[in-house]
Amino acid sequence: MSDPSSWRLWSMRAAYLGLGLFLILLQLMPLEFTPRRLAPPAYLLCLTFAWAVRRPEYVPALAIAVLMLLADFLFQRPPGLGAALALAGAETLKRQTRSLRDQPFMMEWVTVAIVLAGVFLTYRLAAALFVVPQPPLSLALIQVLGSVLVYPLVVLLSWAVLGLRKSTPGEVDTLGNRT
Repeated sequence: MSDPSSWRLWSMRAAYLGLGLFLILLQLMPLEFTPRRLAPPAYLLCLTFAWAVRRPEYVPALAIAVLMLLADFLFQRPPGLGAALALAGAETLKRQTRSLRDQPFMMEWVTVAIVLAGVFLTYRLAAALFVVPQPPLSLALIQVLGSVLVYPLVVLLSWAVLGLRKSTPGEVDTLGNRT
């Protein structure tokens, strides 16, 4: 465990979990005393997708599932639905990491926007199928749009603060696999 690459791997996994827990805590804190008129962006989902695209080895499926399931419980959403959809979206993006690596940021942003929209649409369809109460469609659309607009900021902060960048062709990742 003294290998610097394995230390970096585990420290970045811990950073992802720590940031995720911080975002959940921040959303639970009563910072506003009046009801919100707009739905906030899904910061946790943006963080997960940004890390899944840039460094998939830093966000293992188990960490995503546990963090999203905790968010489902704490935000009183149907347990497991959001977690399963977030995990499916992240794994979809992980499979596209190599093709997105050589593309400009706009292509990454569009791809993530499509996956975000798919996750939100599937969530609404599944909730409607099981007759789970949902917010109005306009709020859901505002949340999707806000999440898409916040994604570049999440990527920028992840890069500037934690040094999270895309892997380069031929680079060996922290698991020893050629990327």
